[in-house]
Amino acid sequence: MLDPKILRLVAITDDAEDRRATLADRVAAAVRGGATSVQVRLKSATSREVVEITRAIMSRVSVPVIVNDRADIALAAGAAGVHVGEADLPVAAIRRFAPADFIVGASLGSDAELANAKEADYVGIGPVYGSDSKSDAGSAIGVDGFKRLAALVAHPAVAVGGITAARALQITVAGAAGVAVINAIFKTDDPESATRAIADAIGK
Repeated sequence: MLDPKILRLVAITDDAEDRRATLADRVAAAVRGGATSVQVRLKSATSREVVEITRAIMSRVSVPVIVNDRADIALAAGAAGVHVGEADLPVAAIRRFAPADFIVGASLGSDAELANAKEADYVGIGPVYGSDSKSDAGSAIGVDGFKRLAALVAHPAVAVGGITAARALQITVAGAAGVAVINAIFKTDDPESATRAIADAIGK
């Protein structure tokens, strides 16, 4: 059974090709700063690269590592789970071949995604505040939109999209089990300090 504590502060990797060589180092820094899990999101990398990078990250951190989009890659890398969106393999299909303890998260940004999201172990709801790191993220739904969607599922809900240290407390007070962060961690020169600021804000 999923421990909601791992969702308190999810560090989602950025996709800058010129920084992949240092990605495992930056992820390890984020975990030292308080990240409770890691999501490997590398949209422009090959399948082989994602497996290799995921394994490198797993060798450096003790928190669960989840792969974005691809359950097959997550399983090949030995990751703890996968996070899927509307265009990816449905959660119910993943359940048919994944181990019982394999974590499956799903994105939820509208009512159209509810059926798939309800099958997942947790949901990532957003974009709450808008996002410039995901071109397909859609319009910001705001805190009220987050609360409405979270009330429709029985699983822990993680807020994603435009999360910063200044906004993190507001959304956790609104009922989020945690926050998922890309830019406010990995677009900085000091991922450890940036993550610690968010962790401090939500009282992790």
